Amino acid sequence: MRDKLTFEFGEVSIFENYIIVVMNEGIIVEPKYNDDLIEMRDTYFYDRPFGYISHRKNSYSVDPKIYFETSKIFNLVAFAIVSVNEINIDNSNLEQKFLKQPIKKFTSLPEAVEWIESLV
Repeated sequence: MRDKLTFEFGEVSIFENYIIVVMNEGIIVEPKYNDDLIEMRDTYFYDRPFGYISHRKNSYSVDPKIYFETSKIFNLVAFAIVSVNEINIDNSNLEQKFLKQPIKKFTSLPEAVEWIESLV
């Protein structure tokens, strides 16, 4: 791990080729949080491809408008969702409609990391 950051919305662990995001319980993920993602991209990845892993340990809501902006991040190459909760997996089907990047669901973090690493 290169760095660990804490934000209003949750914690982000930064690795060489990807980030792992754990959102806080009960948060509403809003488009304004993309500013933090863009800042992380500029600081840690700049013009290198990277992946995003959403480790869904907590329950929270997502405003789907956030994905319109997330899709514009040119070097974000893939989006993985890790959850054992069936509702979280079902919600990810909706998210697929908004993201341009490949998105895949996993029940274990190591599987998600392996997939992301294969794409960057």
